[in-house]
Amino acid sequence: QLLESGGDSVQAGGSLRLSCAASGLKSNFDYFDYYWAWFRQAPGKEREGVATFNNFITLYSDAVDGRFTVSRDSAKLTLYLQMNDLQPEDAAMYFCAAGRQGSGLWSEEAWSSESRYEYWGQGTQVTVSS
Repeated sequence: QLLESGGDSVQAGGSLRLSCAASGLKSNFDYFDYYWAWFRQAPGKEREGVATFNNFITLYSDAVDGRFTVSRDSAKLTLYLQMNDLQPEDAAMYFCAAGRQGSGLWSEEAWSSESRYEYWGQGTQVTVSS
């Protein structure tokens, strides 16, 4: 189970840090058996990949590269998304997603496809005012 938190309303140029807490894992070693991602979906738009975190690789969409940073605390089984210089176009529901290593679904070319992820959180809302 994935549970996001940290969404809020901010002004343009502000920052937020989203968290995604994983539960149901046997241990923090089990945490490394998964790859992770953040997606977002704005009203009337398709869900889009924001960033992905595999054990050795971190990738970002062009829209957020340089402003957003993914990190994790494996001891706390938590994934983070630090978002800086937020803009109105960043406003969306943000979702955490995960997939199991060895599934053969994750790749650098296709990481932003929703179908690559088996587990999803309920989302946390980010609002950015100009």
